[in-house]
Amino acid sequence: MKRWEGSVAFVTGANSEIGKAVIRQLVDNGLKVVALTGLKKHLDELVKELSSKSKKEKFYICKGEVNEESDVLEAYEWIKDNVGKVSIVINNAGEKISESTTEKWRQLLDVNVLGVCISTREAIKHMKKNNIDGHVINLNSFVNHKVGSLDGDIYGASKYAVTSLTETIGLELAKENNSKIRVTSLSPGAIKPELKPGEVSTLAPSDVTDAIIYVLSAPQSVNVSELTIQVTAKEV
Repeated sequence: MKRWEGSVAFVTGANSEIGKAVIRQLVDNGLKVVALTGLKKHLDELVKELSSKSKKEKFYICKGEVNEESDVLEAYEWIKDNVGKVSIVINNAGEKISESTTEKWRQLLDVNVLGVCISTREAIKHMKKNNIDGHVINLNSFVNHKVGSLDGDIYGASKYAVTSLTETIGLELAKENNSKIRVTSLSPGAIKPELKPGEVSTLAPSDVTDAIIYVLSAPQSVNVSELTIQVTAKEV
């Protein structure tokens, strides 16, 4: 991770437990992190936590929604003018919806698919324009490999779309001989911040952040295009 020290990372879905864990891990590894969230108040505690003298200049917040194109464009402009050039993008925003209404389906697809498309497109445009050998990591889900009963409706379908998007972009970048931008689909199994007695074992947010650090720590000559992580105990 040493080569990333001082670099700028952009994280969407920052108000989720995984988003907060990702921010902590990246800041601890010496990166400047800009979070995109529609609910800044949900990050108040994290702001206080990272407000120590050594970290206060490493965490910034942009208000906006990843599925709103104007919000993403404005965020990149603000980052360029106030923080620096983006080297790492973690597309973490995502939703699960159990009620099968058309409006909720649109909402899910807007965030899980369109939001990732917008953020990834702008990330790669930004990296190419600024000649940055950056890395885009799309937080996916194990259901893009195996549909499970725990994820209903079209959530699984939206994650298959993220897999296809990531693979397609990887192929497009590979055709560009001078491009060293890397893209990764990271697919964790079920995640819970804390387990209650008797509950089935799941991954913790820290397991996901450890996987992100693993991906970012790979040699520049290596691209981890797909990584799936599951808890050792069998998931049901």
